[in-house]
Amino acid sequence: MPITPEQTGRLIRERRAVFPNTFIDKPIPDEIIWDILENANWAPTHKRTEPWRFIVFRGKALERLGQYLAAWYQANTPPELFSDKKYAKTLNNPVRSSCVIAICMQRDLEERLPEWEEMAAVSCAVQNMWLSCTAYGIGSYWSTPRSILEAGEFLGLGPGERCLGLFYMGYHDMPELPGKRGNIREKVRWILE
Repeated sequence: MPITPEQTGRLIRERRAVFPNTFIDKPIPDEIIWDILENANWAPTHKRTEPWRFIVFRGKALERLGQYLAAWYQANTPPELFSDKKYAKTLNNPVRSSCVIAICMQRDLEERLPEWEEMAAVSCAVQNMWLSCTAYGIGSYWSTPRSILEAGEFLGLGPGERCLGLFYMGYHDMPELPGKRGNIREKVRWILE
């Protein structure tokens, strides 16, 4: 049965950033994570470079991720800017999640296209993940702390790879949140001649 424009519009308009502090202790089954990643794999990609790469953190690896992020924050934040609250949040957000996915990009080593096109393709893959999470009733959030953007060694990234952030995922008990967008008519110009 074809997906209707109404169903598509509803899914897109119900997507929200849902933060780890609202996640509940209910694991996301591996097969659902694989389905979400398969949907990411169908993002548009110029020259079919498929630049997206994902590193999935589950179980005890979530603790290790939190410890890395918190240690990086502590080591790279001047004492006058350091916040115990932010440190605790950085440490605990991964373990509050059912899984955290490092969003990575493998640069086309032949550089047949501009890097921004590869980043746009990865962003489309993440949007596919976000919409899939919405359809499954899973909360998700794309975070881009400097600690993970500079985590090539921690993540074991190879030549041409870089991390573009973390995608936190978990079931949640948040009520449906209203969306906020400005009027599209104020953001569009039509050229007819």
